[in-house]
Amino acid sequence: MGRELSLMERLVRLPHRYRGEILAAFPDDMRLAVLEGWGWTARPSQMPPASDWTVWLIMAGRGFGKTRAGAEWVTRMALEEPGCRIGLVGATAHDAESVMLKGESGLLAVAPAGFAPTWRSSKKELRWPNGSTGMLFSAVEPDSLRGPQFHYAWCDEIAAWPRPKAAWDNLKMGLRLGRQPRAVVTTTPRPLRFLRDLAVAGGVVVSRGSTFDNRANLPASFLTDLHSSYGGTGLGRQELMGELLESRDGALWSRDGLERCRERAAPADLVRVVVGVDPPAGPGGCGIVVAGLDAAGVAFVLADASVSGSAPEVWAAAVRAAVARHDADRVVAEINNGGAMVSSVLKAADMRLPLKTVRASRGKSARAEPVSALYAAVRVRHVGCFAELEDEMCGLLAGGGYVGPGSSPDRADALVWALTELLLVDAGGRPALRALV
Repeated sequence: MGRELSLMERLVRLPHRYRGEILAAFPDDMRLAVLEGWGWTARPSQMPPASDWTVWLIMAGRGFGKTRAGAEWVTRMALEEPGCRIGLVGATAHDAESVMLKGESGLLAVAPAGFAPTWRSSKKELRWPNGSTGMLFSAVEPDSLRGPQFHYAWCDEIAAWPRPKAAWDNLKMGLRLGRQPRAVVTTTPRPLRFLRDLAVAGGVVVSRGSTFDNRANLPASFLTDLHSSYGGTGLGRQELMGELLESRDGALWSRDGLERCRERAAPADLVRVVVGVDPPAGPGGCGIVVAGLDAAGVAFVLADASVSGSAPEVWAAAVRAAVARHDADRVVAEINNGGAMVSSVLKAADMRLPLKTVRASRGKSARAEPVSALYAAVRVRHVGCFAELEDEMCGLLAGGGYVGPGSSPDRADALVWALTELLLVDAGGRPALRALV
């Protein structure tokens, strides 16, 4: 059963069309205070979940307002439960003091009038007027969290902690005071197993968001520069959009490797363009990837035109559109799970399609291994970022296996067919062993 929402939480969840009526009901001398209050300015994603939770994990992009959300929650707990003890853990002692305590959105800055805490630097202790206390800790020293006990805790940038599991385990064992101990974790995500495990643990509720959610409080020039520099990159997905990207041992592709092969535009003089197609074998989607080849023998991934759903008329139309948009000279379609039906569907969509059918004799990972070697040899570039395609690529494992999103890497398989056609077969359709030389 969910807890009762506070007045502040009910206010921030109200549709904007009701806010004017509420504001008008306040006396003139109170309206400014209301307008500046957290309950008026916060976004719903910055407020504690309405459901029961033990850990509230705010996993969002830089500048989202994570620190403000954490500081406001801690202040509220300190105010509502006099005498409570709160653990405040930063990546380092300097981070804990300079960001969580003294930062522009830290605990000292958000303290309401008459409830400002006193900072005792020698004891690393924060004391509020009603006897509530906060103790600052550094995650660099996990053992410092062994003895203390807490009602609540705030952990900031846990993905940057040097030994996150050790520090987190010690903190959790100390969260044993009161009726319902809780912790708020604020962090920009990183591809750590610890963070992935925490996000799906029992009692954990995750709030997500991006840098751009907080555009009203960030300079327009700053946002424009971020978008220009990092939009459409894996780093941007992680640091700005707040996505928890996977990084797996034994994967055929790595996130860092894909970042290094990224281009803003393809050459204007591509000598060939092909569309790789992995038709749906069941209720899943159809992988459709477009790639081109330049005169120097470098391939450029141009588009991921994959579609969900298995209706033949839908994916065939998507293939036809991809061919027309990129002026492709060939479609390479796998026919293992459709046989003549695949050819018939594509020909019915457009009899002029330059179609080549291929039959797979090995598993998806085995077919992908020589293509991943092309990336290592700097023979493939990505024109922009293809988030869903790249997630699948990073889920294919050397030696066999797939641990990415969805049940099958249809997009990645379509990519493999397109790049194999461009770089790994000769004019007669035979393997070209010299392709990697």
